[in-house]
Amino acid sequence: MTLAWIVLLPFLGALLPGLLIRAGRDACALTTGAVTLTALVLLLVQAPAVFAGEVIQARWEWLPALGLNVTFFLDGLGLFFAALILFIGLLIITYARYYLAKEDPMGQFYAYLLLFQGAMVGIVLSDNVLLLLIFWELTSLSSFLLIGYWKHLPEGRQGARMALAVTGMGGLSMIAGMLILGSIVGSYDLTVILQHGEEIKASPLYIPALLLILGGCFTKSAQFPFHFWLPHAMAAPTPVSAYLHSATMVKAGIFLMARMWPVLAGTDAWFYIVATTGLVTMVVGAWIALFKDDLKGLLAHSTVSHLGLVTMLFGFGTPMAAIAGVFHILNHATFKCALFMTAGIVDHEAGTRDARRLGGLAALMPITATIATLAAFSMAGIPPFNGFISKEMMLHEAAQTPWAGNPWILPALATLGAVFSVAYSFRYVFHVFFGPKRDDYPHHPHDPPAGMYLPPALLVVMVIVIGLLPGIVAQPLVTVVSGAVTGAPLPDYYLALWHGFNLALGMSAIAVVAGIFLLFRHAAFNRLRLALPRPEAKTMFDATVNGLAAFSNLVIDGLHNGSLRRYMAFFIASALVVGTAAFAGGEHLAGTREMTEAPFVPVLGWLLLIGACISIVFFHRNRLLTLVLVGVIGLIVSIAFVYLSAPDLALTQISVEVVTVILLLLALNFLPKETPRESSVGRRARDGLLAGLSGLGIGSLIFMVMTRDFTSISDFHLAESKPGGGGTNVVNVILVDFRGFDTFGEIIVLGIAALAIYALIDGALHGPAAKRLNSWIPDQERAQDRHPLMMVVATRVMLPLSLLVGIYIFLRGHNEPGGGFIAGLVVAIAFLMQYMASGFGWAERRMRIDYHAVIAWGVLIAGLTGVGAWLASRPFLTSDFTYVKLPILEEFELATAMSFDVGVFLTVVGSVMLALANLSRLARRTEEPVSAEPMDFRPVPDDEAGETGSGGDDSKAGVAAKESV
Repeated sequence: MTLAWIVLLPFLGALLPGLLIRAGRDACALTTGAVTLTALVLLLVQAPAVFAGEVIQARWEWLPALGLNVTFFLDGLGLFFAALILFIGLLIITYARYYLAKEDPMGQFYAYLLLFQGAMVGIVLSDNVLLLLIFWELTSLSSFLLIGYWKHLPEGRQGARMALAVTGMGGLSMIAGMLILGSIVGSYDLTVILQHGEEIKASPLYIPALLLILGGCFTKSAQFPFHFWLPHAMAAPTPVSAYLHSATMVKAGIFLMARMWPVLAGTDAWFYIVATTGLVTMVVGAWIALFKDDLKGLLAHSTVSHLGLVTMLFGFGTPMAAIAGVFHILNHATFKCALFMTAGIVDHEAGTRDARRLGGLAALMPITATIATLAAFSMAGIPPFNGFISKEMMLHEAAQTPWAGNPWILPALATLGAVFSVAYSFRYVFHVFFGPKRDDYPHHPHDPPAGMYLPPALLVVMVIVIGLLPGIVAQPLVTVVSGAVTGAPLPDYYLALWHGFNLALGMSAIAVVAGIFLLFRHAAFNRLRLALPRPEAKTMFDATVNGLAAFSNLVIDGLHNGSLRRYMAFFIASALVVGTAAFAGGEHLAGTREMTEAPFVPVLGWLLLIGACISIVFFHRNRLLTLVLVGVIGLIVSIAFVYLSAPDLALTQISVEVVTVILLLLALNFLPKETPRESSVGRRARDGLLAGLSGLGIGSLIFMVMTRDFTSISDFHLAESKPGGGGTNVVNVILVDFRGFDTFGEIIVLGIAALAIYALIDGALHGPAAKRLNSWIPDQERAQDRHPLMMVVATRVMLPLSLLVGIYIFLRGHNEPGGGFIAGLVVAIAFLMQYMASGFGWAERRMRIDYHAVIAWGVLIAGLTGVGAWLASRPFLTSDFTYVKLPILEEFELATAMSFDVGVFLTVVGSVMLALANLSRLARRTEEPVSAEPMDFRPVPDDEAGETGSGGDDSKAGVAAKESV
């Protein structure tokens, strides 16, 4: 359970910043930090067991038939990445408190940050690959929100879209690859997949799975040629950039390569694809970084280069290379996060992060300069910092690894990448912090508050301590993590600052000297770079997107003309073709069930049904007649349900029919009597042919199913209704228990439909539609007696009776025909009749109910009923029941299904009445007479009657017409 809380805490905590920002920025930041700190403490509590060699697991069955279960596991690799995510996340939260301006919505920022944090922790702790994929896509979505946090910046919006497009595309690729792995092994649990490495590598699907999974890893970790999205994500606030580059997002692809190392690494395909991609990315990223004037741009491309370095190490496929890769992940997280924070400090305090406008800041910002210099030296691989040790290990492994039989390609290019790394690291230091002070800084530079420099200072302390004492501080962790990566015993090794004079040290010395030379000749090399042709990744990406958009518009314009009839024709014709092909390609055996004789009465009902359906086809332009025919069809279907011993279905059908007919009748009041002729003869012939063929196809399919033996789940429902659900009405027990989740989804859809009606009518009450509505003139004469006395009296008498019937149907539903859905329709009909009898205005004044709230309460009550089952460790919406005997009263049943039925009842009533309330709004806008009285005619008081006289044509005989508009 602890693992689940570690993953869930950031998601639950994301609800708090938006609320607590009202208490102030400090309260908001402290709460966010407390959430992350709590998750980190829960994680560290598990660390001793992991270091002892245990693998901690947590498992909950969700959809076992699909292989989708909520499973988490914690080993060395998961502990390492989760600790990085949470620890650096805590530093970022502290840093952001002082970095964000007062006008920035801090609550929103922290909410996005916690969502992103939870998604990343979910990736590294997931044991089920399908669950991992869910968290993987959540990182893309939450990073989209973080990168585009400054919505007013066009570059921020574009950077967010670019990141989402590239990583989302890679995510789709990875989904396919993971599904292939699951199908090879027969399980989607990572702990199972990792035990079948040889089986996976021997499978003919290994190469497709490898390519698809690497597609997801490379796009997420910005490997060439997908590297271009990461620098454009720098439009985000610096805390986001520091978090993305050091511990999250881009490290997700690295993590997955490390996680899948035991089952995918060790083949030529893995070596040449992964190692080559990493090597190219390392060199290209470092070369671009050298010439970036924007400090965050320089650091972003340096991240691309270092991610390529780690990818190359994992691509070598040897245990020592994996150890070097793990160690460099740790080192890179420390110095890169510190560097991004210092870049943010410079931008925050000096007003710019353009290196051409900076220089001499060491005298003005000594604390920031010290932190940046130490972190940059580690990035350059200068001793005695931690970056030097992992760089030496990388160069050593490169020197030991031939590429295509050539022993010099890898060490030469790795050294070249190290040269560029030294050059851009020194440039970050010397072009920004050293040299003469300037007098044209946008703002007067000075060191920031302690809350901004303490987080990077802490990371720099780690940079120094790890560099000086790697065997004591880092080796135990690196050993545990590397063992989880390789899944096999590790070779003997030791981490130390000095390994003597060797080839790697010589390569490192060459890199430092050449890097310093590049720095001094930076201007000349920049002119050379500008003179050479250089493709712009952003330009190519934009051209690709624009080309795809143009092609899509071409297809859309050719196929879509806005006609629903046309779309339905394509859909139905396609279904007919597919169905015919399936039928023609199968075997056809005669039915084994005998036909039953059809009595006269059912045949007569069937003929009436067919006649009504045919009549609708011929008279569909007359809207009122069509509505009457629809009601006839519904009535015949209800009678058929009664004949077939399905009273619940009959009650539901007739109730739905009454409600829909009444609502449609009220809606038709605002429409012309007839629909216009829009279809040509040829189109009507086409539609008739498609409809006829579809009907014959469905009818034939039903006939074949009914004339053949088949097994039905109905026997199970009949047997388990009473013992399992506590009710003898099988239909209701199915709705509220066996298939309660379906019903829950249906009432949600019903509520959404009611809200959609509200939104559509609300749109009709504003703008151009409102002008047309105000100028609408009825096309038929209105009845003078709109609210007849007899109807008013009848509906008043029916109201309490109908409510009583609704309550009765509701209470009996678990054991007899009825239930919350039918009861809701009956009560809704009772209310609808009040509107019809006395008009919208009169009824609205007496029913001041917020129907939105009624729908919301209905869904909430139904949902809470389902959640209650979790408290009893049972599946969602599993009902329970017991029998209670009170004095005097008989024994009676209490079931949780009743509260679920209450939610269904409220949702149905709220949805129907919300639709009716919207029709009322239309009536008032069209200036229809809105009654203030229950009927159109009322008795005249005696004093008024005396004034009218005693006879003549002008006398009203004691009554006077009154209408209130």
